[in-house]
Amino acid sequence: MALRFVGIDPDTDLEHCPTVWADEEAGELVVQGWKASPELRAACESNSPAHGAIPDSEEVIRIPARMVPMIREACDAVERSAVQ
Repeated sequence: MALRFVGIDPDTDLEHCPTVWADEEAGELVVQGWKASPELRAACESNSPAHGAIPDSEEVIRIPARMVPMIREACDAVERSAVQ
């Protein structure tokens, strides 16, 4: 696995630090964020009826909008790796 660190929440307190990486080998984003509350998880499930319940092997996370440039950079990196 070849993870490329892209960025960390610039407002992090180093204990709660949303982070984004690009796995260019697998062509995937890897994201660390705040775990969703039970209420948010339920709202996500109810707002995507075609998908139903979120499996226990998956999680809903929150990422602050200030990290959008980092997520774009990670998306570009994995997209480039898929084309090569």
